[in-house]
Amino acid sequence: MNDIAEIMPINPNTVKRHISPEELKELGKAVLKTEANAITALLPRIDTFFVLACEILLQCEGRVVVTGMGKSGHVGGKIAATLASTGTPAFFVHPGEASHGDLGMITYKDVVLAISNSGETDELLTILPIIQRLDIPLIAMTGNKQSSLALSAAVHIDVSVEKEACPLGLAPTASTTATLAMGDALAVALLQTRGFTAENFAHSHPGGSLGRRLLIRVSDIMHSGDLIPAVFEDASVSDALLEMTKKGLGFTAIIDNKKHVIGIFTDGDLRRLLDKPQDFSKMKIVDVMIKNCMTVQARLLAAQALEIMQTKKLNAFPVVDENNKIIGALNMHDLLRAGFV
Repeated sequence: MNDIAEIMPINPNTVKRHISPEELKELGKAVLKTEANAITALLPRIDTFFVLACEILLQCEGRVVVTGMGKSGHVGGKIAATLASTGTPAFFVHPGEASHGDLGMITYKDVVLAISNSGETDELLTILPIIQRLDIPLIAMTGNKQSSLALSAAVHIDVSVEKEACPLGLAPTASTTATLAMGDALAVALLQTRGFTAENFAHSHPGGSLGRRLLIRVSDIMHSGDLIPAVFEDASVSDALLEMTKKGLGFTAIIDNKKHVIGIFTDGDLRRLLDKPQDFSKMKIVDVMIKNCMTVQARLLAAQALEIMQTKKLNAFPVVDENNKIIGALNMHDLLRAGFV
């Protein structure tokens, strides 16, 4: 009788070797060590060629067109996105599509950043003559400085690795990590040179929590006008309590006749006041208010206002102009509604 394996071939994907948790940990660590070594090996390659690549990219009047095939293409897409979000306009073009019409996206003002570990990717070599005909700079990132792509480039950046983390030496692992890291090095060097700021970054990321933290200011969410809880310094405690109840922000500011903030009275202050029997009808708010209270200005980022609240253990504060004149009010609920908490 024939062996059962001859009748029903075993799918190697279903064969599982028993392996202990400790062995799994060691395998994972080995991958990280290999990839970390690959990145460390790039340090000497931040050289004159890297500087020249940066200078070409800084002088680009159009867009940086990133291209690559397979895993290099995936890395290229990430590099293009990082460049675009940090002040260097860029987009990714698939080399296979480029020879079927997408080359029309590339103009004479652009720079091409081509990525290939071998430097011999057919799809990239096919479009090389077109790039050369446009007479635009080509920056190549490859693992072979003697490759066709490297030799055709105005600048070649060496991203070769000693070995892949894949034990078969087949799946791009350390090489893609090294290429991605070099792309980050380019992007951050350009970012710093351009004087790109957090606010610039926020304008490219208006959605989600990142955009909120970097764009929304106190002036965008504060209460203003008739919604500001405030009483003059000659007001009674009863007047202040009515103002707090009416405005519902958990506090009232105390202001002088020029609307300068001189103090604050909060729900917490009221609870402490109620611990002792008091005749509110004869008591002035200036006698029980908190002097030298915390205030913020309208131009402050809302995220910074939240940090102040958390650090100082406050729930609200008045918003003032540069002359300490009240122009608004902000409390924790406003930050909650805006998505900061």
